[in-house]
This record gives sequence, structure tokens and C-alpha cells, in this order.
Amino acid sequence: MIKALIFDFDGTIIDTETAWYNVFRDAYAQYGVDLSLATYAECLGTNLQTFNPYTYLVTHHQIQLDVEAFQTSIQQRHAQWMETEALRPGILTLLQQAKEAGLQIGLASSSSRQWIDLYVDKLGIRHYFDCFCTADTVTNVKPDPELYLQALEQLGVEAYEAIAIEDSPNGAQAAVAAGLYTVVMPNEITKQLPFNTKHNTVDTLEHCTIQDFLACFSK
Repeated sequence: MIKALIFDFDGTIIDTETAWYNVFRDAYAQYGVDLSLATYAECLGTNLQTFNPYTYLVTHHQIQLDVEAFQTSIQQRHAQWMETEALRPGILTLLQQAKEAGLQIGLASSSSRQWIDLYVDKLGIRHYFDCFCTADTVTNVKPDPELYLQALEQLGVEAYEAIAIEDSPNGAQAAVAAGLYTVVMPNEITKQLPFNTKHNTVDTLEHCTIQDFLACFSK
């Protein structure tokens, strides 16, 4: 019996990821560097340890630039881009229906709590969540399963009683490794990436109800 839904945030609840890639790609182009999606994908849904897009021009292309100023510029451009972004289709309805059905709702994100707080308040969805597991609360972020294992513990449910909703390969890997049923709803960026996990895929949640989820995954 399904008792909980655990959502990823970036790219799943709101598509911050397409904006990040487009902003970085345009900034790199100003320095004559083509930022491929395959390269950028190394930091999608995880931290910047494998690929840091703020320092890559310096460390790998020996381009002289003020990294701090570059980072500020990127973040400002991203903020401008995000002014027009809203919840992805179907997310609000699914949150509402899950809450009405008495399900626990968690959030498991590799982003910081400060970042999450900014958007859940802006989007008016904080009250739907029973726990927030972020980069600040774990040692290892996705693709490590720690975020999902922590969310399961805080919600008081077993892995087979929960469904993870993800958008990226790193996120799907984390959810599957934690033993959760996993639904992937890729965005404009992540739908171009290879997934190597066993999961269900939906193009959109717009026409998916909580009954659809329960019917597909309940035992």
C-alpha cells in the first residue's frame, strides 16, 4: 500500500534546470566555448564536485575571468529567466490530491534548504510537505540514495510504500537505489539524456491523478 510521495525539486516541481543550462551555455559562448549538454549533465540533480560550471572556463580552458563576478552574473540571469516559470503541469493537482488522500509528502533535493525555501514560498506550496531533505541534511547528495533514505525515515514509511517523482538520471538512480517506486517526468533538458534505471516514465503529470499512481504501484 502506497503511503507517501517524495518529490525531487529542481526540474521536477519547477523547471529550474533548463534555465540554468541555457544561461550557462550562452555565457560560455561569449568566450568561444561550446557547453555540451553531456558535459553540463554531470551536475544535473547533484552537486558541483564532478563538474563545476562556474569554474570550468578557468580550470579547463585557461580563460582569465573573475569567477565571483561570473557567478553573480549567471545567478542574476537565471533569476530573470525564472520570473516567468511556474509549477510544472499537474504538480499542484497531484499535491492537492495526495494531501486529500491522506498520503505523506516529502521533498528530497540535492539543492540547499535556502534555495528550496525561496521557491516553495514563492510558489505557495510549503504546507503540502511533511519533510524537507536537502543538501544541508545529508552527507551525500544524489545519485547517492541518502536523501531518499532520510526522507523515508522522517515520513515513517518503508521504501515499498513510497513513490519518488524525479526528472534526472542522477535523481532516478538515487530513488531506485533507495528501493522506491520511481516515476520520471523529464523536462526539456533531461529528456535528451540517457537513463540507466528501471523506472516508469511519463511525459507530463497533467493528466495523472493520485488514483493513477495508487493503481499502478499499490500492492
